[in-house]
Amino acid sequence: MSIFTTASLLDSCGCCTGRIWHARRAFLLAAAGAAALPVAAQVDVGKSSAMRQLVPAEQLETSATQQYDQMLAQAKAKRALAPDNHPQLIQLRAIAQRIIPYAQQWNSRAGSWRWEVNLIGSKQINAFCMPGGKIAFYTGILDQLKLTDDEIAMVMGHEMAHALREHARERIAKSQATSIGLSLGAQLLGLGDLGNAAANLGTQLLTLKFSRSDEIDADLVGLELAARAGYNPQAAVSLWRKMGEATGNGGIAFLSTHPSGPDRIRELEQNVPKVQGLYQASRRG
Repeated sequence: MSIFTTASLLDSCGCCTGRIWHARRAFLLAAAGAAALPVAAQVDVGKSSAMRQLVPAEQLETSATQQYDQMLAQAKAKRALAPDNHPQLIQLRAIAQRIIPYAQQWNSRAGSWRWEVNLIGSKQINAFCMPGGKIAFYTGILDQLKLTDDEIAMVMGHEMAHALREHARERIAKSQATSIGLSLGAQLLGLGDLGNAAANLGTQLLTLKFSRSDEIDADLVGLELAARAGYNPQAAVSLWRKMGEATGNGGIAFLSTHPSGPDRIRELEQNVPKVQGLYQASRRG
């Protein structure tokens, strides 16, 4: 597996100085491009919920890493984990390398995340980014939807946005606080501890369903992330049209947590002009 960091882009074995240097140089060049674009967010999504603070970010990210590693081990045992030289995995990592430099604007913790991108052989139409920057795509979403680079960037930006906006952390905090009868006020006063809940999530992170507002939030933040990285924001519209068409063709798993429809597409169409300037500036740079 490859591990992205804000300082370097390492190969899976962490060896070969020449390869590391070239990857680092490419990463730093991509990061340098971020400074030329407007700093302020162009989409309006408001502040993240204070509820998420009830679950320690460090513990949630540790749990996510453990689950991610287990998933990769299982995929490898089934010979379903793509090797580093797989063309589609190379494609995914190149796209991630362009987007990651813009992540820290949305979450200061992202600067220290050990980003990972992996590809799993499966007909399932699915992709996700777990807390801490653990990204996985299934070959089904690439092959069945025949995604362009721009559309892949929209999927990746959307999934990264869920992690950056800490939607899982918020969902878990609300769910656990409700189940043990603790109010937000009681938690903030130290009358309860959700730390253990974050450390004992089992497979919840891989099956977590986000709210409609979370999905809109991720759509818009992902749209801006991809546009800043030089990917055409119009692809967000074509992507979700493809998703809608895939409902009866293996796309049910993904769409059960990422519902498509005219309202979602209309929201994206209304926000594309807001980030068009970012895309054009990135292309000029």
